Amino acid sequence: MSLELPRSAIIVLDKLAHDGPMTPKDISTRVDLAPRTVSFALRKLMGQKLCRKIPNLQDMRQPLYLADAERARELRMRFEHVFRQVLM
Repeated sequence: MSLELPRSAIIVLDKLAHDGPMTPKDISTRVDLAPRTVSFALRKLMGQKLCRKIPNLQDMRQPLYLADAERARELRMRFEHVFRQVLM
């Protein structure tokens, strides 16, 4: 597994792995990234199967995104030095 993720995707993955499922709007607010940047990051993460879209039963118009906790943990352990640089 190689780390071919932009900085924004690493930030979003870390937030989803720690805080659980969120809408793109919630992610944008919590990590202080533009909504467009969050959407790009989520597409990259879904493309590498690091997160998935799940239905939001409270508001079906806004899907939730859930990190694959096991793959996220494996990625973080393997590339700890990169995560440390990006998240500091």
